[in-house]
Amino acid sequence: MTGVYGIPMEEEIDSPLKCRERRRRRIEMRRKMNSSQKVMTCEAETEIREEYDDQETIDLPEYGSMSIVGRAREMEDEISVRLNLCRPELNGGKPVHYFAVFDGHGGNHVSALCKENMHIILEEELMRVRLVAAHCNEMEELWKKAINKSFKRMDEMAMNLCQCNGPESVEVCRQHPQLSFVGSTAVVLLLTHEYIIVANCGDSRAVLCRHGKPMPLSVDHKPDREDERARIEALGGRVLFVGSGTRVEGVLAMSRAIGDRFLKQVVTSEPEYLFTKRELGDMSVILASDGLWDVLSSELTCEVVFKCQQEDNRGMVTERAVEGGGGSLCPSRSATGVAAALLVRLAMGRRSTDNISVIVVDLRN
Repeated sequence: MTGVYGIPMEEEIDSPLKCRERRRRRIEMRRKMNSSQKVMTCEAETEIREEYDDQETIDLPEYGSMSIVGRAREMEDEISVRLNLCRPELNGGKPVHYFAVFDGHGGNHVSALCKENMHIILEEELMRVRLVAAHCNEMEELWKKAINKSFKRMDEMAMNLCQCNGPESVEVCRQHPQLSFVGSTAVVLLLTHEYIIVANCGDSRAVLCRHGKPMPLSVDHKPDREDERARIEALGGRVLFVGSGTRVEGVLAMSRAIGDRFLKQVVTSEPEYLFTKRELGDMSVILASDGLWDVLSSELTCEVVFKCQQEDNRGMVTERAVEGGGGSLCPSRSATGVAAALLVRLAMGRRSTDNISVIVVDLRN
């Protein structure tokens, strides 16, 4: 029974034990709702699988993912997964699965924009391709053309975040100056039944674990890369050494990115591609932002994922593999979910100062 103004009557007052239990639940809820520490696990994969239960049976790859703010001031990373994104004629009407990591800088405006729109644009461009008679090399060029159009459209969308000075202007807007310096990396994986296709723009990275050994699927776009420096200088730009590394015009630590309106004359959004034919020894693909790669090598990363998959084969992957003092970091029991969580813990343990975002895609099936 409740008294006047909602004050509980004497008999309704809880015991100290119940109060402590309620307080514990509130603390757990606050942790889950903390917007500055986003965590995405393989639960997302389970939800997507349920969505296709009533449709025809298709092979959906298992994956695990995690994205946290880490020791950075704010969250600028985004990750995006779309299983069975589309079934383009370009892939013989078979499913194309989409995975992406976007690492924003100057704010999360562009990375969030990429998360919301890149998969939609890619689907549109892939579905537009019509085949007449194409050889293998021509097929690869058609994939590249569709992906390149998608990145270009995404870049145009990012460039139009602020139109105070007109859509073609590269001048810094006085009302929204920060929007002229906002951008994002993009590493995109398109997985088919036959190929692993990676498009990369910036310094996020993709690595294939084949027979337990790492195989790079992308090369970081850094200003001190010889070909990138030559391209920038040929366009009238400068690569300057600032602090602990090189930067475009002394500002940007990468030579390619989506957005970055003020540096668009020399910072391109055109991605580099790698087409890899799938083999029986392919174990996983790891996509991650530089918050992981700055402190973990490709060899160690591949070794961690490989061992998780080996334990999974023996039925040994459990929640306790990633438990800490504050409880389980990853509630999933899948090998990819545990691997993603372990990689994040390792990066944090090695004092990564950036946001950390990881997607681990299982290729064993």
